[in-house]
Amino acid sequence: MATTADFKNGLCIEFNGDLYSIVEFQHVKPGKGAAFVRTKLRNLKTGKVIPNTFSAGVKIDLARVERRPYQFLYNDDNGYHFMHTETFEQLSIEEALINAPQFLKEGQGVEILIHAETETPLSCDLPPFVELTVTYAEPGVRGDTATNTLKPATVDTGATVNVPLFINEGERIRVDTRTGDYSERVKS
Repeated sequence: MATTADFKNGLCIEFNGDLYSIVEFQHVKPGKGAAFVRTKLRNLKTGKVIPNTFSAGVKIDLARVERRPYQFLYNDDNGYHFMHTETFEQLSIEEALINAPQFLKEGQGVEILIHAETETPLSCDLPPFVELTVTYAEPGVRGDTATNTLKPATVDTGATVNVPLFINEGERIRVDTRTGDYSERVKS
């Protein structure tokens, strides 16, 4: 058991029979009346963010979750298959739990959030940036660099990323997995 004084971003709590992660919170002490805590909670199963207000000092149930390192192996009809990097146990999860499945490559390291009491996977987070190779991109035309124009490029995972005109086939780029945007060209 904990109270609202223990709130911090990323804390996992049990609320209304579901698991939620605190996205943001704010302690409010109005001039009149009792203090309260305004929060935004993300449902760990659906990903939906809801606002909620707690009275100051109210008791809440903490959920014990663990972030475990896994390596992506392959995907098939049964889901995405991962291997724990220390115990070599294999785990299969569905695509909906992965934050950016289009950027997964074989051998990619990820962190899987697991509910410690039931051993069920809650979410799979890729690193913030991944390095991918451009497998197809239209050639850029000389003189087309006056504006920040982007063109679609296909990367080795099969995903399409908008890149600047100077990016060509075979080049390695860094992609932000949170937004799916091009970040920079990787120097060899």
